[in-house]
Amino acid sequence: MKPSIAPPDTGELREALERLLVEDRVPGLPIVALERCRSAYRTSFPLEEIRVSLSDGAALEIIFKDLNRQSLSEAVRQAKPEFVYDPLREIETYRRFLAEERLGTAHFYGAIVAEEIGRYWLFIETVAGDELWKVGEFATWEATARWLAGMHRKFAARNGLAVQSEHWLKYNADYYRLWRRRAQQFFARSTAPRRAIDRQTFARLTANYERVVERLAALPTTFIHGEFYASNVLIGRDGAELRVCPIDWEMAGLGPGLVDLAALVSGRWNDAERNALACAYHTALTEAGDPAPPPQEQFLKAIDDCRLHLAVQWLGWSDNWNPPPEHAQDWMAEALQLAEKVGCL
Repeated sequence: MKPSIAPPDTGELREALERLLVEDRVPGLPIVALERCRSAYRTSFPLEEIRVSLSDGAALEIIFKDLNRQSLSEAVRQAKPEFVYDPLREIETYRRFLAEERLGTAHFYGAIVAEEIGRYWLFIETVAGDELWKVGEFATWEATARWLAGMHRKFAARNGLAVQSEHWLKYNADYYRLWRRRAQQFFARSTAPRRAIDRQTFARLTANYERVVERLAALPTTFIHGEFYASNVLIGRDGAELRVCPIDWEMAGLGPGLVDLAALVSGRWNDAERNALACAYHTALTEAGDPAPPPQEQFLKAIDDCRLHLAVQWLGWSDNWNPPPEHAQDWMAEALQLAEKVGCL
């Protein structure tokens, strides 16, 4: 395995960033000082916080993300499935789609791509705010669900746009089946006694999983984030204004909007709270008019199918990876509960 690469030197980074700021028509250039430090935000790829001082006295706060797979630590590189990796996915999502919309996402300053040397540098605005999972006000979560509905509806209305990106993941029947096979393979080759029990349990869970795959594949599609978990959503405030800002678009693609909603409502919610978030999303679609969402009961069942897919995906993500403690979840227990609920067991 190739060793991880070192971060770029400051001079090279400054030269690249100044070129991008010129292209972005940022006033006050040239750069007179650049300070950098490792970001405290957790992500698979390394992040740096850059403070750029300009000649007119202004300053910019910028996030630098190195999307070269070799920039990952060895442990993360081994755990992250190679087939979902495409360094241009997030870059193109910002460049071709998010930069054109008024969604409140981070401003895209630009990217440096040199495929021949494996350089995939992304520069975006540093958004001041808290990760959603740290926000206790339920009304903020409901506002996030409504924001998500608006994004999905906006892109669904622009029919044909999503399929034009070759870098996006395609959330289709083959994709859902792939995660099931991966999880089965992980359980099959494990010798731990506990995993033998899990293997038998998972076999029961997936015996009728094809029904879920068919229902998922039949859902309406739009542009989706792919990992719309509360840890990937920043909440900013400007007085009374709330800014919902998803980050880490590494799994963006064309798929059911309810996959994003399922990620948002995952975690330690009770049924009433989870349904309230789902209803906030459903109501936002209903109030927006055409295309009308399905009846609420059917809608809630579809979310359960999407939640089951996410549980199976995490079981098939890696056989030697554990999330940070604050994001840990018993995906086997979640999968079993949902499989029984949707009629797989």
